[in-house]
Amino acid sequence: MSLPTPIEPVPLAPVQWRARRYAHQARVDALLAATVARRRAGVPHPVQDFLFTYYSYRPAQLRRWHPGPDLALTGATAAEFGPGYATDRTGRLVLDAGAVLARRRDTVAWLHGLLTATAGRAPQLGCFGLHEWAMVYRLEPAAVRHRALPLRLGAAGTDAVLEGAAVRCGHVDAYRFFTPAARPRNLLRPTRERQAEFEQPGCLHANMDLYKWAYKLSPLVPSELVADCFELAREIRVLDMRASPYDLGALGLAPVPVETVPGRAAYARAQRDFAARAAPLRARLAGYCARLLATTGGGTPAA
Repeated sequence: MSLPTPIEPVPLAPVQWRARRYAHQARVDALLAATVARRRAGVPHPVQDFLFTYYSYRPAQLRRWHPGPDLALTGATAAEFGPGYATDRTGRLVLDAGAVLARRRDTVAWLHGLLTATAGRAPQLGCFGLHEWAMVYRLEPAAVRHRALPLRLGAAGTDAVLEGAAVRCGHVDAYRFFTPAARPRNLLRPTRERQAEFEQPGCLHANMDLYKWAYKLSPLVPSELVADCFELAREIRVLDMRASPYDLGALGLAPVPVETVPGRAAYARAQRDFAARAAPLRARLAGYCARLLATTGGGTPAA
């Protein structure tokens, strides 16, 4: 079986690709050491567990190394890497990008449109993380998602913050968790069908979701890029929860009090930094989508 794509992978000797695989696995092991230990002990973590509950990629999947479409592995077998791999005309193992893309073309094209549309907008930094406040607005205590964590300002104080703010959340997967009472307070009405119209690069959740888009593209992108996106999402999630109404003191995390002027300024600075760090990752993911679509018969995607 040969690779039906004009992408010309760079050949790697066994010592080279095994070193890359080992480096990726060691990096992921270090990132996940605390998470794995907690899971074995049955100890939940309301900040970091999100990366494996909301997102569907398992630690073992994140750890597994895929070379992406740009490498040809000498001395490797398809049994080591799973479905989607083939032997090229030189006998090296390569990703059969054409076969994989044949099953995922619509998803890759949709992602290319979302990623490029988001990248083309200026970051908006005025939401101040109020989506988390909207998720507990006027809820009974038993219905709050993180019931083990107290609300810093209490239920009434939390509600008052939301009632005194202009809520402007454009992320559909944050908005869908707003309480029924909070939804009318949002100035925007994001929907799945209009997701590419609403997402913007200052949004914490849009930047966390680069991890989701990266693993959904795997193995069409290298695992190092998936890990880069995971590492960024991990950091963003900490800010996401520090700016929430929950008291995270028991976890050693100080609040970013977005109910205050200094807190909002600190949140916007962090947003700007994360937007800058997310931009090259978004560009790399969009670049892979464009190349794959163009080189496997899909034509060059529209800008």
